[in-house]
Amino acid sequence: MTVADVKSILDAEVVSGEAYLDREVHTACGSDMMSDVLAFVKDQSVLLTGLVNLQVVRTADMMDMVCIVFVRGKEPSGAMIELAGERGMVLMKTKERMFTACGKLYESGLKGGEVSHG
Repeated sequence: MTVADVKSILDAEVVSGEAYLDREVHTACGSDMMSDVLAFVKDQSVLLTGLVNLQVVRTADMMDMVCIVFVRGKEPSGAMIELAGERGMVLMKTKERMFTACGKLYESGLKGGEVSHG
């Protein structure tokens, strides 16, 4: 699946990173707690969240994620957009609630990431 597929499935709007929509993604996680996101194994992932602050972009970058989708129509700040741009990351927003967005992606073949045990 590509980031463009995620955009289409979630009827999402690209906020930044339009040039990276062809990137492959294999797993996703949905969380508003960045400590939970850090428990996932690093791989090419999508983060779905309703949390809107710079720590979200920093956490996704640390975990080598390529795309953040803000649920419930949340708007990232200018500072978040700038940092994501520096990191080559796609930011999108969707009106979907997190549960529905995760379900749609799962149903379309995107799997959850492995949890790190240790």
